[in-house]
This record gives sequence, structure tokens and C-alpha cells, in this order.
Amino acid sequence: MPSAKILEQKQAMLAELVETMKNSESGVLVNYCGITVEEDTKLRKSLREAGVDYRVVKNTYIKKAAAEAGLNGFDNVLEGMTAIAMSSDAVAPAKILCKYAKDNENFTVKAGFIDGRVIDVAEVEALAAIPGKEGLIAKMLGSIQSPLYGLAVALQAIVDKSGEAPAEAPAEA
Repeated sequence: MPSAKILEQKQAMLAELVETMKNSESGVLVNYCGITVEEDTKLRKSLREAGVDYRVVKNTYIKKAAAEAGLNGFDNVLEGMTAIAMSSDAVAPAKILCKYAKDNENFTVKAGFIDGRVIDVAEVEALAAIPGKEGLIAKMLGSIQSPLYGLAVALQAIVDKSGEAPAEAPAEA
């Protein structure tokens, strides 16, 4: 029978995992079996730089924490060696881990969650395909700028065709 101190530590760890799951936008579960320490170190560094919380956790703890956090549906993937990555950025864990899984055949994505909903591997990969925040901002700015540029070109063509000089600004008094 475990001592009271050990039980208290396990309960604190479980409570912290539940809190992290609840506060995360998204998370991804992976099977990390077969990767080297060097590969794992590089992966952890890239996840840390992106603000992703990555940890190896026993399957029973993930199952209990997920149930307490309202994330049901991980039961069929909680086998073997499991690590979980969670973040307040909705796409960062999926993007980094899916790219890593493509480059390492021993590393596989099991499942994930986003906005309190459990998702399968296909949905995690779809999430990873979404451009990052900077890419989305650039697309939005491009879509705003394009019509304005077209309008400016059309107005200039009208001015050039009419042969008139552009109107001058009124003189200030």
C-alpha cells in the first residue's frame, strides 16, 4: 500500500494535469516509442520554444485526467508509451508533432483534443495543415490590399485615358 505522502503527490500531479488540460486550447497524444534521446531532446526544444507543454504520463493518469476534464474518448488509444502535448495555441502541438511524425517512422500521433472535444488522427493532421497566426494575418492583409490595389489601377487608367492632369489639393489658407 502506498504511503500517504506518495498518494498525495500522485493526487497533486493528477490535479495539475487536469488543470492543464482544462486550460489548453488543444492537445495531442503521441506514441514516442523508438526515438533516441537526441531526437527527443530536439523535439522537446522545439515544443518548448512554441510554448507547448510536453510530458510523458502514464496512460492511467491521462485517462483519469481526461475524464475529470470532460474529455472522453481516449480509451482506445491509451496503450503503449504515451506522451501528451498541450498548449493555449490551437495548432502548435499538432503542427510540430505531425511534422515530427512524418520525419520519424517510430513516432506516431494517436489522437488529440481541441476546444474540449476529442479528435482522431485525421483531424489532428487537418489541424496541423492550418497555417499559423502569421500566415493567416498575411492572407487577410493580402485579401484586403488586393481590391484596393485594383481600384487604384482602375482609377489611374481612367485618369490616363481622359488625359487630364490629376487634381491638385486646395491651397491652405
